[in-house]
Amino acid sequence: MRKTALIVGAEGQDGSYLFEKLQAEEYSVIGLDKDKIRHTFSEPVEAVDITQTEQVYRLVKKYKPDEIYYLAAFHHSSEEIGYNDIELFSKSYLINVFSLINFLDAMAKYSKLSRLFCAGSSHMFGNPDKNTQDEQTPFNPSCVYGISKTAGVSACRYYRNKHSLFASAGILYNHESPRRAKNFVSQKIIKAAVAIKKNMSGKLILGDINAKVDWGYAPDYVEAMYLILQQPVPEDFIIASGGSRTIKQFVEIAFGKLDLNWKKYVEEDPSLIQKTKKNNLQGDIKKIGQKIGWKPPTSFDKMIGIMIDAEMENTR
Repeated sequence: MRKTALIVGAEGQDGSYLFEKLQAEEYSVIGLDKDKIRHTFSEPVEAVDITQTEQVYRLVKKYKPDEIYYLAAFHHSSEEIGYNDIELFSKSYLINVFSLINFLDAMAKYSKLSRLFCAGSSHMFGNPDKNTQDEQTPFNPSCVYGISKTAGVSACRYYRNKHSLFASAGILYNHESPRRAKNFVSQKIIKAAVAIKKNMSGKLILGDINAKVDWGYAPDYVEAMYLILQQPVPEDFIIASGGSRTIKQFVEIAFGKLDLNWKKYVEEDPSLIQKTKKNNLQGDIKKIGQKIGWKPPTSFDKMIGIMIDAEMENTR
């Protein structure tokens, strides 16, 4: 009998790859996103507002999905303006916490055999004392996104312990792909390098090119999410590359693949460098390797190559 999966946040980078992954695994899939729904059912599926508890209850009660992947998130970039603190907290908690709780509570009431994956974030660690973090590292978020993600993971643990639900969290570090949103530094680099190669643009301005990032390839991380829900018991896992590279290294490889000397085109703007010194966020992936057998198969170099090739194709 076909399994049924529900993806909340199906139009984003991870959700789109996951939808394809589950289709390939012959699941019946429902994908929810802002004002959108996509599915593999032959009959119509009613759209759902995930912020409305009763609508989520009806959905979960009707389909009793084997697996629920909660990937929806409100993430406001520090470079963007337009929200004050109260608005930022309200919008973040609405999506990252309260809407997640709607699904957890629906499981507790109507579908206790469902399994839920919650996407956490390395931002939950804030500025940790140690440069490498594992599942025992204390959460100490320093931004609204990290604070709300910590609350969401804590809600998963609460429902797991109180209601014996299968609710697992993946603490995700940076992961990239051709589907990454254009406001992330990885895509800024890729798009600028290709534009320069095609004589469409002549300069790339970045902040601290010596900043280190734990970077991985998004489809590899989606595979980890899937494997986490196939385990016999619910647990939380770090999902990361296990290493870190500087932004400069990313630039060197991206421009190098296009036979460009990056030093001719890249400038550092001190005003883009954050004043507060941040410790290196780097995930320790021993636990997920030992318990699940997962490690990211796609190298840093190969990931950048995939992104360059996709951008070259998209700008033909």
